[in-house]
Amino acid sequence: MTTTTDIAIVEAEAPERRRGWLDVVLDFCRRRPLGAIGAAIVVLMILVALTAPMIAPYDPLAIDFAAMLAPPGADHWLGTDAYGRDVLSRIIYGSQTALIVGFGAAFVGSTAGAVLGVGSAYFGGRVDLIVQRFMDIFISFPLIILALAMVAILGNTLPNLIIAMTAPMVPRCALVIRSSALSVREMPYVDAARAAGFSHARIILRHMLPNVMAPYLIMLTSFLGQAILLEASLSFLGLGVQEPTAAWGLMLRGAAVEFAETAPWMALFPGLAISLAVFAFNLFGDSLRDALDPKLRTG
Repeated sequence: MTTTTDIAIVEAEAPERRRGWLDVVLDFCRRRPLGAIGAAIVVLMILVALTAPMIAPYDPLAIDFAAMLAPPGADHWLGTDAYGRDVLSRIIYGSQTALIVGFGAAFVGSTAGAVLGVGSAYFGGRVDLIVQRFMDIFISFPLIILALAMVAILGNTLPNLIIAMTAPMVPRCALVIRSSALSVREMPYVDAARAAGFSHARIILRHMLPNVMAPYLIMLTSFLGQAILLEASLSFLGLGVQEPTAAWGLMLRGAAVEFAETAPWMALFPGLAISLAVFAFNLFGDSLRDALDPKLRTG
């Protein structure tokens, strides 16, 4: 005869059902609604960038002198610029530039910083001291100042722009990852890997880096918003991507003071696009940090 106690024991011994990715997403949306909104905007931005040739109503580079400074209307929903180019089409294609530069700089900067941070924590001693002093020197410069200096040295091509934006991100990520890697270094499995004779590279890449993925992902998402804003700032200053490339910062640069009163839409809509993208990535990054950090996790 099966009793209530037996049923309880069987239920306790039954393995817990593994949650699928859909369960994780739904739980994230329920617990972090603001983060879910940010993630939805990010996904929408990615879809817009991928489908730009299909959804853009006009060629973003096509010049139409007959439609110069046309206000928003049926033909041009967000108006045109001083060359008659459709503002909506340039904003849509500008999302491609923002994501390419943003993802490229954030990924390279976060990854290089993670490797440096883990390596510094793993070797310790003089290596850690030297690496951290170099990181302190780089981190003392504001993001925009160091990026401006790098662009001035390397030139303002797209690959050089990504490199210039990567440099200020590396030390910031390295310091955060190092603090997590210091505790991982003392774990028994790292000592066991050393005793087994594994190489330093294998221990760092296979045993330490995977265990600092939470702060790495948090830094990556937070850098995405900063990278998009930094790219727009450099383009606005004339040190980013160059005309006729569709870029939000360039659109703001084209909407100079002389058009502030006669064609305010030239600055309004690109500015809204930049603000929305940065806001979305920051919302998602903050919520991801709360979800992955055990000290901030609730329920």
